[in-house]
Amino acid sequence: MKPRVLVAGIGNIFLGDDGFGIEVLKELEHVKLPDWVQIADYGISGTHLAYDLLGGYDTTILIDAAPRGDAPGTIYLLEADVEELSKSNLRPDAHGMQPDAVFRLLSMLGGDAGRVLVVGCEPATTGSGLGLSAAVEAAVPEAVRIVVELAWGMSSRLRSPEIPATPGALA
Repeated sequence: MKPRVLVAGIGNIFLGDDGFGIEVLKELEHVKLPDWVQIADYGISGTHLAYDLLGGYDTTILIDAAPRGDAPGTIYLLEADVEELSKSNLRPDAHGMQPDAVFRLLSMLGGDAGRVLVVGCEPATTGSGLGLSAAVEAAVPEAVRIVVELAWGMSSRLRSPEIPATPGALA
């Protein structure tokens, strides 16, 4: 059976660079991906994401702004510790996107997101306003490339436990 992968664009387009995940998703709509890869725009709807994850995925790839202190536009590929995130005390919010609350809700519902990877980008600004900063906009093609490479390489990686997670920034 082929693996099932969910690529989820998350973020708030009204908060500048927080809309990074949504912009990457828009570009992915024009790229050929394996038929077992589903892409979806979740925006700030964490509850929707949690319920969709109940369908069961081998891998979930979240695309989001990820402030970690590097230069704006820096792309990160991280593996999330879902077990740790699901221990959060945050309550799920139907109008918010807090990954720890999403995974806590998913755990409470008996679901499993599989392996969770995050393709993140260091934001320049997340204040009110539409559109990405120049540095983050310039990073969109790199994020698309990473997601495409992950998706096409996923079947072998899902079956190869010796391939480690890729923590930290890509440089």
